Amino acid sequence: MATYIVRRLLLSIPLVFGITIVIFFLAHHLPGGPLAMYLNTASVTPEQLQHLTVQLGLDKPVYVQYFEWLGKAIHGSLGNSFGDGRPVLAVIGDRIPATLELMGFSFALSVTLAFAFGILSALRRDSLFDYVVTVLSYAGMSMPIFWLGILVIMLFGAQLHWLPTAGMATPGQPFSLVDNLRHLILPMFVLAAFTLAQESRYVRASMLEVIGQDYIRTARAKGLTEGAVVIKHALRNALIPVVTVLTLDAAYLLSGALVTETVFAWPGMGRLFYDSLREGNYPVVVGIAVLVSILVILLNILADVLYAVLDPRIKYN
Repeated sequence: MATYIVRRLLLSIPLVFGITIVIFFLAHHLPGGPLAMYLNTASVTPEQLQHLTVQLGLDKPVYVQYFEWLGKAIHGSLGNSFGDGRPVLAVIGDRIPATLELMGFSFALSVTLAFAFGILSALRRDSLFDYVVTVLSYAGMSMPIFWLGILVIMLFGAQLHWLPTAGMATPGQPFSLVDNLRHLILPMFVLAAFTLAQESRYVRASMLEVIGQDYIRTARAKGLTEGAVVIKHALRNALIPVVTVLTLDAAYLLSGALVTETVFAWPGMGRLFYDSLREGNYPVVVGIAVLVSILVILLNILADVLYAVLDPRIKYN
């Protein structure tokens, strides 16, 4: 297993290099250019823009800029933000806690509901409950996440005034855990719905495959309660393919967080990525994209490892 993990990590190095090349060159050609944030400032003269271009190294060919950036990245630096001059890693680090809070609660909610709906749908196959869950799942998989976000903002914020719709806390008030959780509810629900529909279908399909096996009928014939049969035998074996899907869904949540944080003005990495794109702050854009890409690669490796750990029939040589 250790040899397999090391080999996968080594094979991922060329992939990471390829990703950095694509991201760097795409970010360099953002609409408006990398100095877009300065172009919108009337007080900046053409001479000052020329000085900034030279100071930031933007007068050099793109491939030269890339290799300079790559040399710094190998030594642990992703450059400095064009906005405030701070290191990119420091700028991103300030936003990570907010993204982890949103993703953590959303993932927990999504997994909990996915198992509940998926197991009940499998045990009550072709019932009204099963049909309702199936319809809602397909609707959820086909619904754009930004559209769902706008809907809940209009309903619970603009119409009912039940919950706040922007930020992590109420401006002008001291931080309160209750206030923070109230701000979290709507974006957490929208981001959880992003993966819940798919996860519940996977759980249902896996449970249906397992409960038809001979060992499940044998367990029932021995007089075990239905709860013991479902939890100790059916669910345990159904977890094998589902856990790998859940691991990959954690990566999908990152892309969902980009849209969700933008819609709800949640001050995480997704919102930072959007603002940096709009301003042409491409060191931050490249930094976030590279870090997310590396995380997705690691989650894919983790999914393979978990599959082998949960299923003893799988051996990586």
